[in-house]
Amino acid sequence: MPERVLSRRALNRALLERQMLLRRRKRSVTETIEHLVGMQAQVPLAPYVGLWSRLHRFRPEELAGMIEDRTAVRGSLMRATLHLTTARDYVALRPVMQGVLERSFGGSVFRKQLDGVDLDELRARGRALVGDEPRTRAELGPLLGEHYPGRDEDSLAYAVTYLDPIVQVPPRGVWGKTGPPRWTTVQAWTGRALDQPSIETVVLRYLAAFGPASTADVRAWSGLAGMKEVMDGLRPRLRTFRDERGRELFDVPDGPLPGADTPAPVRFLPEFDNTTLSHADRSRVLPGEHHPRVFASRDWRLVLVDGFARALWRTPRERGRIVLEIEPLERIAQADRAAVMEEGARLIAFVTDGSSDTDIRFR
Repeated sequence: MPERVLSRRALNRALLERQMLLRRRKRSVTETIEHLVGMQAQVPLAPYVGLWSRLHRFRPEELAGMIEDRTAVRGSLMRATLHLTTARDYVALRPVMQGVLERSFGGSVFRKQLDGVDLDELRARGRALVGDEPRTRAELGPLLGEHYPGRDEDSLAYAVTYLDPIVQVPPRGVWGKTGPPRWTTVQAWTGRALDQPSIETVVLRYLAAFGPASTADVRAWSGLAGMKEVMDGLRPRLRTFRDERGRELFDVPDGPLPGADTPAPVRFLPEFDNTTLSHADRSRVLPGEHHPRVFASRDWRLVLVDGFARALWRTPRERGRIVLEIEPLERIAQADRAAVMEEGARLIAFVTDGSSDTDIRFR
């Protein structure tokens, strides 16, 4: 029997369902973050908007409390980028992603500055320093420089924060607070030792949250090499499909596949939301014709209309007021513009805690 072909629209609806973007869910923050296999957190407060878009009556203090009580952490994982995860997920995911971080650091300018330095020894020194008390890279670099005179101090600090299981500590990442990024070891911060999970377990979790997906998609999400062998090994436990271009897609047996005509409400995504970053083919959410404009923008986020990115949004301040500014990427029908305004009003009420001194406008 030939494999079922899934249209781009069907893949879009499957992704939105698994990303909790077809309807807001009544789930705990812990359960949500773990289902999503972490949330992109290069922008410290982005996960709050991501959770607001996914959860029924989400309150910022729910996540802020988890970060402050050390049950949620922010550290480098997939694609060598900062992610928010639960503490137990971080110690499970970090060993699997260690090679991704080492490869990323190996190709960086920082590594070139450290030729001849024993990296194992450097990591041990750095681990002791940040384990003793959380430190910024600016604080860590000079302390390491005492043992490596003449070496670039920024590169010394980056080596430690790239290569060791290091996490950022509050107030960084806490709603309503601010502070420089200070780092310590995950064991010093949470008391948890690194786990030893299988890469297969991580891939199955990815498929549950992002599938159906190709081998290239798994690689794009994680940064891991050797995915073909992993997917071939998992094949007996998976179902397979094809996309409209004939590419093989893998999926967990119970992954939901809503109909391509399932209604999709307007959703505002935060910066770098994994919904748009976790596939080699991003067209299942972000149409290819919009890639240049979206990737050239720096402070814009995506607005999903009928499931696809149709506009960008940002919240500049103008004379003390916060403005929600929406810039369409293509023509948006009047009914959809009204839905964008309605969801935008709810968003700006969330980010301003109900302040009346706001404005919403289309550019």
